[in-house]
Amino acid sequence: MQRAIRLVLLIAAAGLAELSLGRPVLAEMRLLMVEQPGCTYCAEWDRTIAPIYPKTPEGAAAPLERVQLRGPYPYGYDLAERPIFTPTFILVEDGSEVGRIDGYPGEDFFWGLLGRMLRDTGNFTE
Repeated sequence: MQRAIRLVLLIAAAGLAELSLGRPVLAEMRLLMVEQPGCTYCAEWDRTIAPIYPKTPEGAAAPLERVQLRGPYPYGYDLAERPIFTPTFILVEDGSEVGRIDGYPGEDFFWGLLGRMLRDTGNFTE
């Protein structure tokens, strides 16, 4: 009986710890898009890439997470430096930045740069 009570208390404590620490970062890849209102290159990315991104292998491997330039930034991510202009695309794996595209270089260059960053992780094949 005491063992069961200890187990219940341990599970409850773990749940409270998770709530108090915020949203945990999952062991996966994410593509952070840092944007701000009025960004014309962000609007161009939204027009050309956003509708198809979730349907691509790249989008499946690294789902998009939008972040405003002035924050707040997602809890638990370790970024090399805070972006200074938009858009900035930051590839995050297991909570750490592993690649970055500063600006939007156009559709053709974007896919090539993103593909290279994803392949460099060793966890992506097309």
